[in-house]
Amino acid sequence: MDPKAFDRMREIEDHHWWFVARRAILHSILQQLPTGTDTKILEVGAGTGGNLAMLSEYGSVSAVEPDAAARLIAQQRSIADVEVGVLPNGLPFQDGFFDLVAALDVLEHVQEDEASLKAIGHKLKPGGRLLLTVPAYGWLWSEHDELHHHFRRYTKLEFSEILISAGFKIQKISYFNTFLFPSIFFMRCMKKILKITTRDDIMPSGWLNNILKIIFASERWILRRVNFPFGNSIVAIAYMPHD
Repeated sequence: MDPKAFDRMREIEDHHWWFVARRAILHSILQQLPTGTDTKILEVGAGTGGNLAMLSEYGSVSAVEPDAAARLIAQQRSIADVEVGVLPNGLPFQDGFFDLVAALDVLEHVQEDEASLKAIGHKLKPGGRLLLTVPAYGWLWSEHDELHHHFRRYTKLEFSEILISAGFKIQKISYFNTFLFPSIFFMRCMKKILKITTRDDIMPSGWLNNILKIIFASERWILRRVNFPFGNSIVAIAYMPHD
């Protein structure tokens, strides 16, 4: 990812509506998984560490991040040891060690996505869970994807097929960021038509940030029970079956 994108992420990820609401949604999902103080958790692609505090509520957290500058920022949070690690063939931990692996908006950055899922699967204990988020719909491709060095966006069907091909069983898969999807779609279209190149990760004004956060985060109450048929992102829980 562009180093400047990591700088912006560190500046805004504790307060920006998208990051805060996504953590609230993931927090709600994690509450439904079997976790405890002895749960061993790995975050793959920790970035600047914005998810580490949330993940640490569910067990003992380790993390990997390939970018040196982002890794240093994440390490300075003093929540988890953040080691050098790259997908698909550079994860430093022993196989079969983790109960839960989180890869949150990471897989789209990796050219070999299926091989990366298989590599993550090796690090999970039999029956261990994988929590994933990825961006949805290739036709939503924008300057934001270019800036963040994405290789692709997924449909739910495409993402389901790659998880299954990598050896996982799917426990839950859903679109999310659904309530704001019409607005996001409209803004993406207008940017393309008018050739506007402003970033998507600009911090909005305080009142707008709070409104967007409340709307997006409110999806957590529905996602606990049902799946959304469309949205700007996809969330999945998958697991490695017992032999």
